[in-house]
Amino acid sequence: MKKTILLGSITFFLVVLISCEKMLPPAPTDEEILAGTIPGLSQQQEIEHLIGDAAFGEIFGPEQGLGPIFVQTSCSNCHVGNGKGHPSTMVNRFAKIENGQIDYLLNHGGPQLQERAIPGYSPEAFPGQANVFTKRLAPAVMGLGYIAALSDASILANADSSDVDGDGISGRANYVSPTNFFTPQTIHTANNGKYIGRFGKKAEKVTIQDQVVFALKQDIGITSDFDTEDLYNIQSGINTGDHVPDPEVSSNFVHSLVFYMRSLKTPPRRNIDDADVVAGQNLFEGIGCTSCHKSTFVTSESDISALSNQTFHPYSDFLLHDMGELLDDSYPEGSANSNEWRTPPLWGIGLAKDSQGGNMFLLHDGRASTFESVISYHGGEASSRRAAFYALSEQQKAQIIKFLESL
Repeated sequence: MKKTILLGSITFFLVVLISCEKMLPPAPTDEEILAGTIPGLSQQQEIEHLIGDAAFGEIFGPEQGLGPIFVQTSCSNCHVGNGKGHPSTMVNRFAKIENGQIDYLLNHGGPQLQERAIPGYSPEAFPGQANVFTKRLAPAVMGLGYIAALSDASILANADSSDVDGDGISGRANYVSPTNFFTPQTIHTANNGKYIGRFGKKAEKVTIQDQVVFALKQDIGITSDFDTEDLYNIQSGINTGDHVPDPEVSSNFVHSLVFYMRSLKTPPRRNIDDADVVAGQNLFEGIGCTSCHKSTFVTSESDISALSNQTFHPYSDFLLHDMGELLDDSYPEGSANSNEWRTPPLWGIGLAKDSQGGNMFLLHDGRASTFESVISYHGGEASSRRAAFYALSEQQKAQIIKFLESL
């Protein structure tokens, strides 16, 4: 009798298990996710990546030094699944422009608004002096190690500030003043004490570390060995009273985050043999989109051997371009004018909605929800490419969209 009951229970359990497996969706393939490491890492580097992954997902509270004014409590809150951000996590930046000169109001909490606060503190408000404002959607963070391993010479090879070749495109590098913790590598070339930015919407950051230190402080209110100035002290002139001594995270924590982002794989391609995808890629090149969205680069030597001399396909030139008045946000950064933007890498764009709740929010402020809408905002240097796209047949336009979805 007991054996019969036991066998019956096991049979029932197996039936339920098999039924549940049929109901559950299949696990995503490597081509459908943005997590994962670059190929060729050593076992120790894989461990370092995991340590950085944990740091990227760490949720800060007041006991870890959060805030006291902040935007988010974790890196992963904005970069869900390492992908593009959502409008709900958009950041606001502000500044003052007077007589053609920009003041980022650093002594008044600038350049970014911290609209949240821990208990007992007031969120930041826009200072009265501010007269220019912009919104920024969090970028995807995969493949950054390859971009970081590019030489300045590789970027400058595509610069044509005077449009000497007559193609209507005049991309130029954004030279920015380095941070006080920046150490030039062999890939960097100084120009009157400034260096080429390659990260950020307007290429305002030279290195991944620059971006990480900025985000820790401006997004989470966390001080580090590289930036110990507390935002609330700047804003209010009083001690925070959070009882967490500055710096709140160590240089090791920052380096772990940097290594994590350097060692994330490049976004995977999908459906590359599909006839419409192939036709769309040829059309994309044929109407001149690759004048800015360069498909292929090769890295220089890197201290991470897996990043040395690697060919990768970001579909960007990492240069600034005049994008016209529809994309003029009145907010210059570095040497970038308010109508100039770094060509955004297109890799991973086909997976954007997966980290954005099922809908796409594109451009720097998420205003566009389709690829065709993005193209409609292309002005300035890109006007001729926009016109060429709209001159195509509906089938040809759809093929270009299919190609973009494959990236």
